[in-house]
Amino acid sequence: MLNALWIGFILVAFLIACFKLIFLGDAGIFAALVKALFDSSKTAFEIALGLTGVMALWLGVMKIGERAGMLDLLTRGLAPLFKRLFPEVPPNHPALGAMTMNMGANMLGLDNAATPLGIKAMQELQKLNPTPDTASDAQILFLVINTASVTLLPVTIFTYRAQMGAADPTDVFVPLLITTYIGTLVGLLVTGLYQRLHLWNRVTLSYLGGATAIIGGLVVYFGSLDAAEMTRQSSILSNVLLFGLVSTFLLMAVWRRVNAYEAFIEGAKEGFQTAVMIIPYLVAMLVAIAVFRASGALELLMNGMRGVILGFGYDARWVDALPTALMKPFSGSGARAMMIDTMQTHGADSFAGRLASIVQGSTETTFYVLAVYFGAVGIKRVRHAVTCGLIADVAGILAAIGMAYLFFGTYK
Repeated sequence: MLNALWIGFILVAFLIACFKLIFLGDAGIFAALVKALFDSSKTAFEIALGLTGVMALWLGVMKIGERAGMLDLLTRGLAPLFKRLFPEVPPNHPALGAMTMNMGANMLGLDNAATPLGIKAMQELQKLNPTPDTASDAQILFLVINTASVTLLPVTIFTYRAQMGAADPTDVFVPLLITTYIGTLVGLLVTGLYQRLHLWNRVTLSYLGGATAIIGGLVVYFGSLDAAEMTRQSSILSNVLLFGLVSTFLLMAVWRRVNAYEAFIEGAKEGFQTAVMIIPYLVAMLVAIAVFRASGALELLMNGMRGVILGFGYDARWVDALPTALMKPFSGSGARAMMIDTMQTHGADSFAGRLASIVQGSTETTFYVLAVYFGAVGIKRVRHAVTCGLIADVAGILAAIGMAYLFFGTYK
């Protein structure tokens, strides 16, 4: 899919450039495309280089939390809920432990730990699957929760926003937290309806009701403030929560006698390696998007959609962030490049830049997760997994648009 998208961007740009040269007499169009090639490749390297320090910082902090037992704490906290959501999995089965650890890693943004744990969980669930080539209910629900992407600490989003010059890179934290919860809740409820799960038990309602009350309270409270005060208070809350979490990691490290400094250095090294590793991916995608934009193809597409929205009398500012939303279910790296392109074009602190950041951090790459997790155990018939996963994605995108207007609606 990513290969087709990448080739498609470049070839469509070429065809449109040919049309402009031959029929419109635009002699400079190919010069603009070549300039876009060189400028975007340089920009991709500069972005990756600038990411190195921030990535090293946050992955160092994450390593402290991991060593201090934060992942284990989250795992124990989720275990009672998972027993109710996956009734066909026997008590104390290894699948429950792997699933809860996977979710805990996802919540903390530990992608390197989450993927192998997720594959391990799927393998354990496959042992309970009576039809090995067909996804079981438990496997589908686990996959949908993964694609909905519950994220408590979206480190990579903060990192990219910082690199792109955002005045306060973490100001999207609260709206992103609300959005990712809404997407996950919708995915869980839709899958539960498909599978006729008994969600109305005391434990499940306690977890979901408590989380919904907190998220709903945030929405109601911030919705009662005027735009300036909402922005000020959400920024304060975001930064207090994030620095408080860092402090909690350090206190846990002291309590458990973990060498926090050594853990930080180890994580920071991983951050440096990650920043270097993404350079080829950034170059590839930013180059394709740059020529697609330089040819006028992206502007043509966006203007067409914007015209339809305005024709119905609605605000169309969200359309500028739509490429990130459309790309996200198919390609994480493609969506990341779209987010960066949006922030470059409109500004990191623009409405579109903030919305693209919220979308990127609040949903997962559905088809990639499906391919990796189901492919690891030889599942061929996915049943309702794609439908439920995409419904969760759509819910997350709509929630992102709503939260962007609620928190940043006054920004251009």
